[in-house]
Amino acid sequence: MGAAILARSLSAAGNASTAGVTPALAAAKPAPNFVFILADDQSWSGTAVPMLPGNSRSRTPLFQTPHLERLATEGMTFSQAYAAHCKCECSRAAIQMGRTTTSLNAPDKSARNWKAPLTDSLVHTLKRAHPAYRAAHFGKWQWSHSPTALGYDVSDGITMNEDGESTDPADPKLSFSITRRAHAFMQTQVQSNHPFYLQLSYYAVHQTPQALAATLKKYSSGNDLTKRGDRAIMAAMTEDLDTCVGAVLRKLTDLGVAENTYVIYMSDNGGRSELLKGGKGNLYEGGLRVPLIVRGPGVSAGVYADVPVISYDLLPTLLDLALPGAVPPAGSEGGSWGDVLRQGGRGSVSRPIDRLVFHQAVEIPHPQSAIRQGDFKLIYSWDTRARELYNLAGDLGETRNLADENPSIADRLQSELQLHVRSGLGDAACQALEAGTSDPRGQAKKGKNKQGKTRPR
Repeated sequence: MGAAILARSLSAAGNASTAGVTPALAAAKPAPNFVFILADDQSWSGTAVPMLPGNSRSRTPLFQTPHLERLATEGMTFSQAYAAHCKCECSRAAIQMGRTTTSLNAPDKSARNWKAPLTDSLVHTLKRAHPAYRAAHFGKWQWSHSPTALGYDVSDGITMNEDGESTDPADPKLSFSITRRAHAFMQTQVQSNHPFYLQLSYYAVHQTPQALAATLKKYSSGNDLTKRGDRAIMAAMTEDLDTCVGAVLRKLTDLGVAENTYVIYMSDNGGRSELLKGGKGNLYEGGLRVPLIVRGPGVSAGVYADVPVISYDLLPTLLDLALPGAVPPAGSEGGSWGDVLRQGGRGSVSRPIDRLVFHQAVEIPHPQSAIRQGDFKLIYSWDTRARELYNLAGDLGETRNLADENPSIADRLQSELQLHVRSGLGDAACQALEAGTSDPRGQAKKGKNKQGKTRPR
């Protein structure tokens, strides 16, 4: 029913920076298009696609996401994909600017003075490399810096969570109207012969859940989900989002550009997951690990990649795929997935910094930072000096703290982590972290729920 409603509605729809980007254009073939679909708060296992091959606990079988399953069959699924942050705003900033949240000085949603010029954004960089590109952003934005300032030609402007609370029962979470605008933008660019970057930042599946009545009915009776509180409407909202993904894929085919378009599906942060510890708002794997599927020219179909990747890799990845050899702006910290995509998941990602760094200092009892290097991950609490060291290769659920058994590894990772955070946020901010007074809004620290887990907003 959701697909039918969307089909009917769509039928009626009609520089300052001196970053070292190589300007030469590749004339041998047309530049590829990019569609980046960003789900909101979708956990690593929040779709029907297993994030680990053959492991049913790395998916949610009762959720129906046939279009994402098709996308995975036609593309590459990344088992170790990370969001740059465990909450929405900072993660989105890192995506746009290709940097860790601390290096960017965007450690929380009140941050304004980013340590990178807006002209070094993903879109500005792509346009400098290939001026023919046009870009659009539809859906949730969640920053004071506007999409226009970051290079987007068309957008919904500065939007927040509450903007996704739809009053139209035929357009829950505004997913269907976002998709209509996406269709119109893609059609315009194809007709005018412009390659494009399209980012669809859906409000789903963020709280408060909304779904089409017909979709919800499927999950509200005669189904195990009826015994799980709001899981029925979460399942319905997830299926509605999947319906919109399917509509975008069909439109690419109808426009004749599917074969020259990379489709990237990801979430902005993680959530509760059966195999992973933690959830949104903390630095355990549940809060950071997210679904990632990529389909496009030269990408092997139906394969898994076990290489750790992160959302601030997107900028150098798109630049590499659009114009191999182009150089990202100075200060970029991500690396291109191009080698992995071209080699059937067996390649590597080379970054200017040989580590993944995460930071979360607000709305949790103790400000924390985390670093992953190789298979080891260290979580460090600034005010208590507590350390947790995990070997993710054999302990995906982060159940065994190895810090006392491996003090040399913990010391080295802690040193690298503190240096990284201090170089981005500065001495004063780190002193506040050590004092446990880093919440910029002066709000009381959130407590813990009955299970002893942090309760994020």
